[in-house]
Amino acid sequence: MSNALKEYLVTCQARVEKALELRLPSNTVLPQRLHDAMRYSTLDGGKRMRPMLTYSAGKALGVAPELLDGPACAVEMIHVYSLIHDDLPAMDDDDLRRGKATSHVAYDEATAILAGDALQAMAFQTLANDESMQANADTRIKMITALAKASGSQGMVGGQAIDLESVGKKLSLPELENMHIHKTGALIRVSVQLASLALPDLDPAIATKLDHYAKCIGLSFQVKDDILDEESDTATLGKTQGKDQDNDKPTYPALLGLDGAKQKAQDLHEQAVASLADFGAEADLLRDLSLYIIQRDH
Repeated sequence: MSNALKEYLVTCQARVEKALELRLPSNTVLPQRLHDAMRYSTLDGGKRMRPMLTYSAGKALGVAPELLDGPACAVEMIHVYSLIHDDLPAMDDDDLRRGKATSHVAYDEATAILAGDALQAMAFQTLANDESMQANADTRIKMITALAKASGSQGMVGGQAIDLESVGKKLSLPELENMHIHKTGALIRVSVQLASLALPDLDPAIATKLDHYAKCIGLSFQVKDDILDEESDTATLGKTQGKDQDNDKPTYPALLGLDGAKQKAQDLHEQAVASLADFGAEADLLRDLSLYIIQRDH
């Protein structure tokens, strides 16, 4: 990872942490246990990859970061809600997330479900009302619509449903990619799209190129996750290593082999960078993020 990217990641993580802290309900406000669970799962943890993509795409487009705090928080709230629900016994049944006990272990299943529900609702409330965005009603509606589609049955939730239905099955490469375009890729794509939508007059061709970049890194992110599930360890990952293999889930290494999966990640990175050919140095952070995604160790 370049020093410039390392410094930017730290800056973005601190920025979104502060923004989330300000927007989440205090755990001194009723219902206190629910608010405490929301804060427990959201604050002090995670790579913040999706908010970083929102800020980085904004930088490429010349959108000030303070105008993107609301969208960055909204997409992270959706991501955290999905993690809380994915970890439940009815789903992936995980005990560890971001290096600490999962929400249903730290609290209980009912509280975890409600914390996820509340974070999902709060994401859309943020896009609708956040004053820092300085966006008009039309822009807010477009952002809400984009995030809703990326989060629902045609996006992340639909991908999770396909994932659960695919346990013990051998999927073809197009079937596996379709699952992850929805499960992982949709939220990564909308992270970039929210930055594009912050500029109502943006050339649609530019928005399309950024979306293709996001589609490529959304897939490469999942390919790398599958590789790490085989090659890394629980302490480094901050979640249970080998869980997908133990649950007999279809993965890229299972389908392509480890070397094939690594080549797939590299190919997707090259496609992502090629999508940014019309951008100058203002998109270097996006280029660096694509490389970081396939080289990370957790």
